[in-house]
Amino acid sequence: MQVPRISASSYSNTAPLVWSFLYGQNHGKVEIILDTAPARSAELLAHDRVDAALVPVIAYQQIDGLRLVPDVCVGAKERVRSVCLITKGKDLENVRSVALDVSSKTSVALTKIIFREFLGFEPVFKSAEPDIDTMLADADCALLIGDPALSIADCGLKKRDAATREEEARKQESKKAKIRNPQSANRNPEVRAPHSALRVFDLAQTWRKYTGLGFVFAMWMSKKDRVDIDFAAARDEGLAHIAEIVSNYESEIPLSRDELKTYLSGNISYEPDESMRQGMELYFKLAQKNGLLAKNKPLEFADQTDENR
Repeated sequence: MQVPRISASSYSNTAPLVWSFLYGQNHGKVEIILDTAPARSAELLAHDRVDAALVPVIAYQQIDGLRLVPDVCVGAKERVRSVCLITKGKDLENVRSVALDVSSKTSVALTKIIFREFLGFEPVFKSAEPDIDTMLADADCALLIGDPALSIADCGLKKRDAATREEEARKQESKKAKIRNPQSANRNPEVRAPHSALRVFDLAQTWRKYTGLGFVFAMWMSKKDRVDIDFAAARDEGLAHIAEIVSNYESEIPLSRDELKTYLSGNISYEPDESMRQGMELYFKLAQKNGLLAKNKPLEFADQTDENR
């Protein structure tokens, strides 16, 4: 019997969904392909090179014959933290150019919906590599997603090098020790650059501001009518091993262990609720209305074997 092939991005927010296949009970039961760009998994699925893939939700409307795997997703009920619009101090209403991290087509389309539908104007959009300094050198707003967005501490404060942080913290403490915040003692030290004008707008939070709904960024999908892999059980196993996942990523992402744990277990939702499902349907509707989708087909879900239901 041929081993199923699946694909997903290697971002930290997908780790709870793939942990079981890499290290847990499903290890060896599938062949898994990981890539830094979520859009790459959509390409593999479109060309029938994998049996299922965790892909940006907009791919459902763009690739013929796809079915959604129910009850598992990467989404957010309120604040996502890892999908952000960042400006050099401007409100979004004053933005005239946006550098787009094109790693996820869902987030690019969401950005365009926010400007066209909610803010009522069209800035100049430019494709760019996910480097915030380069992006903001060429535009007054940048879309950044995934772990590159998390590398901007708390979605907005740029991490300074350790020596600079330590020196500035020492000077600040000597001037006025009483301003120290005891609640932040266990967090990585962060210092806002003097007169820094960075403004950060969380895309899930912005979406909720205008719609009152949650948002689904990615789901497992397949071209098969029936999917025999229990992705929900794999998710549950991954969520039970958040501590190990944090250990795997803490050297790569400049957040404290507690912050990274909160991000994975609090900010990210791995099971869509009714608000998130409604949000996905509205997203598809607005994407078609704004010329970002040629069609808006009804949601169809893959069947699962009885033991997976």
